Amino acid sequence: MNQTPQTAVPSTPAKGGSAWSLANILTYGRIAAVPAVAACLFGIAVLDGGLWLRWLALAIYFAAAVTDYLDGWAARTYGQISRLGRMLDPIADKLLVSSCLLMLAADGTIRGWALWAAIIILCREILVSGLREFLAELRVSVPVTNLAKWKTMLQLVAVGFLIAGDAGDLVLPYTSLIGLTLLWVSAILTLYTGYDYFRAGSKHLVE
Repeated sequence: MNQTPQTAVPSTPAKGGSAWSLANILTYGRIAAVPAVAACLFGIAVLDGGLWLRWLALAIYFAAAVTDYLDGWAARTYGQISRLGRMLDPIADKLLVSSCLLMLAADGTIRGWALWAAIIILCREILVSGLREFLAELRVSVPVTNLAKWKTMLQLVAVGFLIAGDAGDLVLPYTSLIGLTLLWVSAILTLYTGYDYFRAGSKHLVE
């Protein structure tokens, strides 16, 4: 898949939008789902809860992941693009994926060599967030590429399979293995897109 190199461009003001627009409400819902999913996984990892907690966690997670598409659709369809939404949308994705990775590592779903895939994803998200914050002070924005969007979607799908975990294996054999495989693929894409972001913003890092 060919990818057009990113070019850092001066940031431009976003269209107007209410803090309580439909698009932003959907994003708030995704953020609110983070502690709910984490609580279910905590119940499995620490409190030895039953497999039903995995299904509950997966249901909440799936609803949250769907809002990742719906909030963008609502923003474009109803002209609700806003600075607040542009800021919160990627943060909501990172909170959801990062918290799930940590809890899945705690309950042993992610273990052994697969921990490195989770570490790669977490480190990249922190580094890119720091770069974006630095460039924002210079009023420079780095556009999100299609490959980066695919990376996010693949991460969400991988985490979904891993949340199902043991419970999913009883319904669909190799559910956990599918999740771990997708996690490694998304980690590889994470490394590439992370490099792409730093290449695009590197000229602004050194005066």
